[in-house]
Amino acid sequence: MADVSDEMWQLFQPEGDSLRLGCGWLPTAWRDEETFARALRQVARQSSAGLFEYGTPLGSPELRALLQERLRGLAIEADANQLLTTGGGSQALDVIVRWMLRPGDTVLVESPGYYNLFGLLHLHRVNVVGVRRTEDGPDPEHLEALLERHSPRLFFCHSVLHNPTGTSLSPEVARRVLALAERHDLWIVEDDIYADFQQTPTPRLAALDGLRRVIYVGSFSKTLSCSLRVGFIAAPPALVKPLVDVKMLSNIASSSFAEQVVATLLRNGSYRRLVDRLRLRLSRRMSTALELARGSGWEPYALPRGGMFLWARHPEVASSRELVASAERRGIRLSPGEVFLPEANESPWIRLNVAYVDDARARTFLADPR
Repeated sequence: MADVSDEMWQLFQPEGDSLRLGCGWLPTAWRDEETFARALRQVARQSSAGLFEYGTPLGSPELRALLQERLRGLAIEADANQLLTTGGGSQALDVIVRWMLRPGDTVLVESPGYYNLFGLLHLHRVNVVGVRRTEDGPDPEHLEALLERHSPRLFFCHSVLHNPTGTSLSPEVARRVLALAERHDLWIVEDDIYADFQQTPTPRLAALDGLRRVIYVGSFSKTLSCSLRVGFIAAPPALVKPLVDVKMLSNIASSSFAEQVVATLLRNGSYRRLVDRLRLRLSRRMSTALELARGSGWEPYALPRGGMFLWARHPEVASSRELVASAERRGIRLSPGEVFLPEANESPWIRLNVAYVDDARARTFLADPR
């Protein structure tokens, strides 16, 4: 856990003049400040309760109704009472971990995967085992072998625009993963916080499973604002009450004001227009990043179909630690590849955020990373 917390400590220090080429969020300059400010002012004028009072246990009824509509667009059928809001995707994961797991339990995660999740699981004294992530999702053969060996309680999985590889789950792999989950009585936590960056929806585990043994997590923090902490969980009916209990005991309630801002942006169409622009902009930057990387000998792990992440290595650099040090000398911040691996092995792979590749420092580094 120390390595993860140390990495996050460094990552969230004041930016200064550094270029955060390896971060997990969009540049501030890409945010639509005026649209966001209008929604803030509207909520402040219309609802003093949102400013001063606690929200309801499940979260804003209006926002949950809007979320219900959005999930239908992904073929996920959920009653509004199966939805609970959280303070971002991180709190959603924390609530699930607190209720579903006990010290000594074994869980499966993807390798490479989300290092903040690894740190959270270690904090709760949970045994973490990595499943190889391929271009089409988790490797079914490796997953099956680990299920037979460890009998884990949960499997945390990204469906689309996986962090850090940018890959998405194929329909065939999705069906195989669900069949294995059924056979081995496995719960799946489907982390879909990058869903809105996807141009054309692909199958979600929660849609194929009908929210029987899949718990679905979403968030608006990546698209709207890192400071506007609004996420949500869609869960099987029997799990909703205990998850809400954990949410209330650990945080009392999520932010009513933030939830009303998100609901306003969803209701008036501003959010749809915003994500349309972000998708187009990210698509262009992804093309630029791939062109720059390939032209200088970098090897992408896979070809992402959207989103902000490119997982790549340079054949002349054996360790991502060398890449981090080289980047730091040029005023660029990166995270070593090993923090994205649950086993924390030294790795040549590095996560690049394509939203930042138009900076001259990024172009110079990609041209010669040594």
